[in-house]
Amino acid sequence: MGLNSTPSSERIHIGFFGRRNAGKSSIVNAVTNQELSVVSDVKGTTTDPVYKAMELLPLGPVEIIDTPGIDDEGALGELRVKKTRRILAKTDIAVLITDSAVGISTAEEELIEIFKERKIPYLIVYNKSDIAPKTDLSDNEISVSALTRSGIEELKVKIASLVTDSGEERRIIGDLLDPCDTVVLVTPIDAAAPKGRMILPQQQTLRDILDADAVAVVTKEFQLARCLEKLAGKPRMVVTDSQAFGMVSRIVPEDIPLTSFSILMARYKGFLETAVRGAAAIDKLRNGDRVLISEGCTHHRQCGDIGSIKLPALLRKKTGAELEIALSSGRDFPEDLSEFSLVIHCGGCMLNEREVTYRRSCAELQSVPFTNYGIALAHLNGILKRSLEIFPDFAALV
Repeated sequence: MGLNSTPSSERIHIGFFGRRNAGKSSIVNAVTNQELSVVSDVKGTTTDPVYKAMELLPLGPVEIIDTPGIDDEGALGELRVKKTRRILAKTDIAVLITDSAVGISTAEEELIEIFKERKIPYLIVYNKSDIAPKTDLSDNEISVSALTRSGIEELKVKIASLVTDSGEERRIIGDLLDPCDTVVLVTPIDAAAPKGRMILPQQQTLRDILDADAVAVVTKEFQLARCLEKLAGKPRMVVTDSQAFGMVSRIVPEDIPLTSFSILMARYKGFLETAVRGAAAIDKLRNGDRVLISEGCTHHRQCGDIGSIKLPALLRKKTGAELEIALSSGRDFPEDLSEFSLVIHCGGCMLNEREVTYRRSCAELQSVPFTNYGIALAHLNGILKRSLEIFPDFAALV
């Protein structure tokens, strides 16, 4: 996958924050060398977050986010400030732009405290150095001028220096395979599937198999039985889309490991243990309990949609309870989860790890069980333990 086609979830998200008229948009345009954001002397020109996926040297694939002013006023202003704060949930690196002639305000000090609280690496950028140069700078401060472009290249280097590398290469499936292993991928093609394309977790899993020098065999669920018959030997494992879990589990012999794209993604995003423990809450649901089913992406919900149709039906059948189902998608994830007895989230393939962690943490802090589609569906089909056998430590939790 080329840099230009790198999905948003795999990009470094860089958020630019600050007061109105501090020069955020001018700095963003200077850093990106594009007219990404509208620049005006009128306060509050940026009314909604502006997103731009691009390559930014020396970082590589990034997602730049220009946010509304944190000091906006009035009812609409409050909404813009709220949107700005929501951006923090997905921000890997924060760049706080302030007017060097004015200095740090109370609103900016509060934002810095949020950066620290959420452990977001951040820089303080004093703009307008051509008018009021800033001296005695600390390591995470820099003085620049959007007008003259003084300090912009140095700013890019400082941003790049905040990228942390754990030294561990995260794999979706490759670390479970040996060269020449065969993996069968079951990929249903339904009305909700993108025309002419596979969904992102399927693409990423397929690529990781190839990177491991293993062999991928891709089939639809109705051809799976015949596919297994034609293979010269047993595959190393079968990976299925969660919605076909029930059918696939009946076809795949017990001596062949079986899991789902969603379970692999939960491990990749770092919340598999939370999701496995959260699935146990399904058995405790009672009449009137509210369940939030949340998707990280936005798409037109169709007949048979997994989140709005299939999961609610299976939940009601399994529990025998009259449940209240609430749906959310895209960036619309409620911060107050206290009214819910369970959150079932998608695999999070369109969200970066920080936002997935933020959503999971929201649930944990409010003592609300949190799981995902694949693990919930495996539990509802009575095959969760089997689907986790490739991860013995997690299977032991069931």
